[in-house]
Amino acid sequence: NVAHAEIRKIDLAAARLSEGVESVISFEDLQDAGVTDGLDSSIVLNIDGTKGASPFRPILAKDKVRFVGEPIAFIVAETLNQARDAAELVNVSLKELPVHLNLSTGGELIHREAEQNIAFDWGTGDEEATRNAFDKASHRSKLEVVNNRVIVNSLEPRGCYAEWDGTNLHVCVNGQGVWDTKARLARVLNLPSENIRVTNPDVGGGFGMKAMVYPETILCAYATICATKPVKWFSDRSEAMVSDNSGRDLVSTAELAFNDDFKITAYRVNSLCNLGAYNSQFAQNIQTELFSKVLMGPYDVQNTWINVKGIYTNTTQVDAYRGAGRPEAIYLLERAMDRAAREFGIDPWELRRRNFIEAAAFPYKTATGETYDVGDFHKVLDHAEQSADLRGYAERKAGSLYAGKLRGQGLCYYIESILGDPSETSKVDFVEGGGVDIIVGTQSNGQGHETTYAQFLSDQTGIPFEIINVLQGDSDLIPHGGGTGGSRSSTVQNNAILVTVGVMIEAFSAFLADKLEVECGDINFDDERFYIKGSNLAPSILDCVQLARTDGRLDLMSHQSTGTLEARSFPNGAHVAEVEIDPATGVVKLDRYTVVDDFGNLFNPRLVEGQVHGGVVQGIGQAINEHVVFDKNGQLLTGSFMDYSMPRAKDVPFITFETEPIPSKANSMGVKGCGEAGTVGALAAVANAVQDAVWESGVRQADMPFTPLRVWQMLQAG
Repeated sequence: NVAHAEIRKIDLAAARLSEGVESVISFEDLQDAGVTDGLDSSIVLNIDGTKGASPFRPILAKDKVRFVGEPIAFIVAETLNQARDAAELVNVSLKELPVHLNLSTGGELIHREAEQNIAFDWGTGDEEATRNAFDKASHRSKLEVVNNRVIVNSLEPRGCYAEWDGTNLHVCVNGQGVWDTKARLARVLNLPSENIRVTNPDVGGGFGMKAMVYPETILCAYATICATKPVKWFSDRSEAMVSDNSGRDLVSTAELAFNDDFKITAYRVNSLCNLGAYNSQFAQNIQTELFSKVLMGPYDVQNTWINVKGIYTNTTQVDAYRGAGRPEAIYLLERAMDRAAREFGIDPWELRRRNFIEAAAFPYKTATGETYDVGDFHKVLDHAEQSADLRGYAERKAGSLYAGKLRGQGLCYYIESILGDPSETSKVDFVEGGGVDIIVGTQSNGQGHETTYAQFLSDQTGIPFEIINVLQGDSDLIPHGGGTGGSRSSTVQNNAILVTVGVMIEAFSAFLADKLEVECGDINFDDERFYIKGSNLAPSILDCVQLARTDGRLDLMSHQSTGTLEARSFPNGAHVAEVEIDPATGVVKLDRYTVVDDFGNLFNPRLVEGQVHGGVVQGIGQAINEHVVFDKNGQLLTGSFMDYSMPRAKDVPFITFETEPIPSKANSMGVKGCGEAGTVGALAAVANAVQDAVWESGVRQADMPFTPLRVWQMLQAG
């Protein structure tokens, strides 16, 4: 339990002799076996064009430990208790080193590759044009905010299972996709890719945290090869809290420049983001490239500059968490918009309306190079104004004041970018006996994809929903898939299904034309049936399947295709939160919450609403409850649910969810992703509501989480 130290010696002899122990694996054992690669990660370019720091991250600690929770040895035993007993016998001699925990440059050096503990110094935009715009501005506003670190706490902790038959490796992991894991196992273990099968079972929550490959997955695979016995590892909650990748953890300053009419002329951002002790798989991209994709949100501004420095600290790694960069960007921007409105005495709703990109301006190219395909932000905000009963707010505020409470309202208008691989594969198999399997490359972690894909295939083909079986999470079933993340699943996967349906209809049309001795052009598929010109025949796809099977055309029993989206969609919407604060205790009660989203066309409105509810609650959790705390030695103080507060039912009001669809032009279905949108909008909506409630009490700096003690202290200081 040391956050930073040199490893003088690791004595594993007693552990290896412990009862029930199969093997005890160290870094040296891996190295001797030729397993010398570490966990790799994406690296961004610095402002000067050089690459960001890329220190070696070993599977097991080499020479040093750099955070509490870094694995030193992997113990395989017959039972969990025997493995734990053996772990107590591992004798590690350490020379403790000073820790670097602050989100600042300098301090004890963690990696020699990163001077001043700076992982990268990244920027994008036009710094000079932005500076000139600020010099000419009639009004300026500036705000620094903290985006607190959170632990993901998925319902099901991480786990994996591995088995080896002497030639082939099967690894089952509760992740967010199988193909990336397969590729990394092949690289690290020096195995041919064709000898590796990776599967995902049903997974109880991912939220970005399970999208990466962790040391335990590789160690399970290595251990089963050595032991030729199946090896299973599963995290308990305490392990998860110290070893799962965390989310958020950055401090950002936003500056806005305005003209005389309070139109924004420039936006400037400076951030310090915590990477933890190592680069995690996607970490360097999140607060840089992904943040910048929605840098200016829904506002029409071309002069922008963002500079981000990534900092190494002796803490657990920080990586993707629901939204991955977009919630952080929108939180900063919408807090800054709210602050500017207060400072200038303008209604915050009006300030946003003045600066929206107009509907006629789409497609709109942003300052950071994204192309928003379509939008009507005024229409969505007008809908939100009605749904949130903005006219009744003054009366509700007066009622709270009469009861001795402070009421505040917060608005957030967000936009997010759908991320990830734009390509996906789907395969449809007609199973003997009448069933239909559809094989997909995404991975449901509880979002209900199985229902959505089956409904979509049924809708496009007329195949009854109840006979469709969705198969996912198996690298042997189709050659490639992008997994789940970035709100991509329904949009990208259903596009692939649509392409596969087209291939299927073409194949059956050719079959029917040959069978009936007509031209292919005389056959149309419409309204779930094939229609043949000059005939009253109208066979369904299942009729064609049966006919083809009778004729021995087994090649028509399987259809596979890959679809690629040429552009991303940009879901957007308005979140309106109202809080009531008891000034005597600092308790924040979230009293009302309204969401109006533009997700384009919806496949399954009920599932979409569930996704929004879940995302909003995760945002509420970070805003009001959740906060990671380390002591001065790098020990996690919030390592259990006794110390780390998760949102409960009593913390969440009824969430009003409505949509104002503006169909996307980036895909033929007119859909936009929705999985992360709830979190993207929730952070700023709640924070702005709290700031509104305490503003008249003199509080000018309100940072999450808004726990009773922190809010009470704000009010006392104000």
